Amino acid sequence: MPHGKLLIFTAPSGAGKTTIVRHLLGKYGQLSFSVSATNRPPRPGEEDGRDYYFLSTEEFERRITAGDFVEYEEVYPGRFYGTLRSEIDRILASGRSVVFDIEVKGATNLKKFFPDNSLAVFVAPPSPEVLFQRLRDRNTESEDSLRVRIARAGEELSYVNSFDRVLVNDDLATALAEAEAIVGEFIGVMDAGE
Repeated sequence: MPHGKLLIFTAPSGAGKTTIVRHLLGKYGQLSFSVSATNRPPRPGEEDGRDYYFLSTEEFERRITAGDFVEYEEVYPGRFYGTLRSEIDRILASGRSVVFDIEVKGATNLKKFFPDNSLAVFVAPPSPEVLFQRLRDRNTESEDSLRVRIARAGEELSYVNSFDRVLVNDDLATALAEAEAIVGEFIGVMDAGE
């Protein structure tokens, strides 16, 4: 089985990409999750090195200057997220394929950086209205924060045609089955047991 491929999953917040990525990681042992770096503080239950590499703003900026990031983005004012080159190298050296759960602009940058051995999948909601309602239903944001997320999600939806595949997450079971088919074909397996 060929190794060293990169699966880039992206979507506006609330579209379901993290749920899909977690499912795929449980199904395919050939995949490893690329842990992103951020300068935001950990949320309850999050662990450094598992959920994110939590860096201070100063450390994040130092690593930008040092060229340690393949891509990074100021996703929200003062909040940076990025992919460390060392994280990709670590996974590829293990003989596995890399799976990214990443914001839209970062995904476009990753695809440009790795055009030949990557597959970029945009997880789309059935409609913008459904997405905005999902964000509201989370009840994890202040009103101001929710407005910022909804505005950003609206902008990110305009990128839908910039990716190799679009996976509409209307019905979760259907979306998971379609994601399995996309990934199985790309990494060269037809069944999780292979």
